[in-house]
Amino acid sequence: MSEPKKVIMLGNEAIARGAYEAGVKVSAAYPGTPSTEISEYLVQYKDEVYCEWSPNEKVATEVAVGASLAGTRAMSCMKHVGFNVAADPAYSVSYMGVNGGLVIVVADDPGLYSSQNEQDTRMVARAAKLPVVEPSDSNEAKEYLKMAFELSEQFDRPFVFRTTTRLAHSQGIVELGERRTPEDKPYVKDIRRTVMMPGNAKLRHVEIEKRNQELAGAADTHPINRVEMKDTKIGVITSGIPYQYVKEALPEASVCKLGMVNPLPRKLIEEFAAKVETLYIVEELDPVIEEQVKAWGISCVGKEIFTVQGEYSANMIRQAILGEALKIQTPAEVVGRPPILCPGCPHRSVYHVLSKLKLHVAGDIGCYTLGAVPPLSAVDTTMCMGSSISTLHGMEKAKGKDYVKNWVAAIGDSTFLHTGINSLMNMVYNQASGTVMILDNSTTGMTGHQDHAATGKTLMGDPTHAVDIPKLCRAVGVPSVRVVNAFDIEELEKTVQEELAKDQVSVIITKSPCVLLSKEKKPLYTVHEDRCRKCGMCMKPGCPAMTKNEDGTIRIDDTMCTGCGLCEKLCRFGAIELVKDGDR
Repeated sequence: MSEPKKVIMLGNEAIARGAYEAGVKVSAAYPGTPSTEISEYLVQYKDEVYCEWSPNEKVATEVAVGASLAGTRAMSCMKHVGFNVAADPAYSVSYMGVNGGLVIVVADDPGLYSSQNEQDTRMVARAAKLPVVEPSDSNEAKEYLKMAFELSEQFDRPFVFRTTTRLAHSQGIVELGERRTPEDKPYVKDIRRTVMMPGNAKLRHVEIEKRNQELAGAADTHPINRVEMKDTKIGVITSGIPYQYVKEALPEASVCKLGMVNPLPRKLIEEFAAKVETLYIVEELDPVIEEQVKAWGISCVGKEIFTVQGEYSANMIRQAILGEALKIQTPAEVVGRPPILCPGCPHRSVYHVLSKLKLHVAGDIGCYTLGAVPPLSAVDTTMCMGSSISTLHGMEKAKGKDYVKNWVAAIGDSTFLHTGINSLMNMVYNQASGTVMILDNSTTGMTGHQDHAATGKTLMGDPTHAVDIPKLCRAVGVPSVRVVNAFDIEELEKTVQEELAKDQVSVIITKSPCVLLSKEKKPLYTVHEDRCRKCGMCMKPGCPAMTKNEDGTIRIDDTMCTGCGLCEKLCRFGAIELVKDGDR
């Protein structure tokens, strides 16, 4: 008998492998860092698993619920803020229960590497009365996901599978197993559990409380939770990635490692607490475990010495518990590199025009959020997916039509289809007059160029109908919809001024694909230094391919130039010229 194959996998890749081995048949997701790669790895098993990019996380969760009700194992994947979008079906399916196993994978982002907040998914899941499983390394990510499906079916509960940025993007050794697909469960009509009207929901609430109590009892002996007894002077309750930090910082401490963080194994925790002199709770973000342990009357130390912000580390834990100084080497001096738009990004020319017109911009979530930082400094607000349009609408209703004559809403094509379309319908329905700009770069750019409903291609790689965004805008009643090349700055400026002057809802679609989508050779521009007047106009958009020489003239880095031509359009003296067209 051959030894099981072991490979090195990212946490996200291991989650995908776990779904495959668990016999998942349907997976639906919306891309969001740090969860995006789960679906991109899972699609390699597309002969056995159906995978899709859904328009948003609510839809993705509802798709997974439908597959579960039909009797197959299913999951949806998202980042933590996407779980907010999925909250409506998540709270209700908690009452409904499952047929085939159902898991909602949610990736939190302690440290705010790519998110607008640090919310803790465990808090949301507790409110929805959903059980939560959390792994601490890649192999556990695979194995715990399989356990989550088994527990989901055993206890008739949808499960939340919580991961974090550090786990999602760290590598570990994973032992591969075979795919085991359970037989599809027959669908049996039972409206008392699947139709959530008040009379049924009241009865289901009683049932899920009973199920959660049964699950809490099982958690005391389930191998997903374990105790590692060593020196009893220090005892630590922890879970997820912080477990790795605890083992490094306190190798001799006794540890109660929780793989299921909701519901908690009360008996296991009480017995562990009784064996140690001082009990610490080590958990990133909110004191979810700590508050419950203290509510049981167990003395412990938690957020008195640990922060509720950001990622933890072994050094931080060592200092907090043992009082040892942080072992941090002084880093070498590194030039600061704030995030900027890529060379040749079509959003840069759009923001240049908006800045030139001295307009305010209600922004949204995507690459174009970077328009808020210097030198463009064009974006005024960014809150959440689809919020730009609603924010603009609220401003108009608060201050009148004249107030928004110097405002526009800016949103990307993927985000527009995610939740922006609802806000645009609201503007039309409630007789607004603002101008919405859809920055259409033909992809979901910020998360790594995933397809969406308007690109004409599915996650499975199949050609499909592409939503026509201009026609969609007209279909919801927008009277003025105009499409402009993002790099035609003269036409764009004229169009923006004309649309802002109208007392009606208008949409301007700047249509230019993300420069990173094309594999073709790019044209190349150069600077004739003898013609350069050092006016700095070409530098205003902040293209990283443009730099100044010591004498103040401009130089274009031909390794970075993508040939967008924006600099040539801005130069009034003919100093910038196309020297090679698609042949470097």
